[in-house]
Amino acid sequence: QLQLVQSGGGLVQPGGSLRLSCAASANTFKYHAVGWFRQVPGKEREGVAATGASDSRYYYVDSVKDRFTISRDDRDSTVFLQMNSLKPEDTGVYYCAADWGTKLRHTEDYLRPEGYDYWGQGTQVTVSS
Repeated sequence: QLQLVQSGGGLVQPGGSLRLSCAASANTFKYHAVGWFRQVPGKEREGVAATGASDSRYYYVDSVKDRFTISRDDRDSTVFLQMNSLKPEDTGVYYCAADWGTKLRHTEDYLRPEGYDYWGQGTQVTVSS
C-alpha cells in the first residue's frame, strides 16, 4: 500500500508561483505513474499534469501548459508540481496520485482520476489579490 503525503500550497497573488510536493512511503514509487489533479466545489476532479514511471513523457491539461511543470525525484520518492504565472482560475484543492499504471493504456488516461489508486490528502491553492 503506497501512502502519499503532500506539502506546499497556500495563498498567492495572480502571476505568482507555488511548488507542491508529494512524498511517497515506499521506494516502489519509482515504478508508479504519478499525476496531479485539482478540484473546486461543484466540479469534477480535473487532471492537471502527469508522467509515467519509466519514460520521459509528460502530460498536461491545455490550461496549464507552459506554466506548470511536473517532475519526480525517484531517489527520494517524491513528485513535484511547479506552478508559475498562476491565475485565479487555478484555485482549488490539489491532489497528487500514483498508480502502477495498469489502467493507463492510452495518453488520455493519464489525466483521468479513474486511472489512479493512491491519493494524497489534498492541499488548498488559492490565487487571489
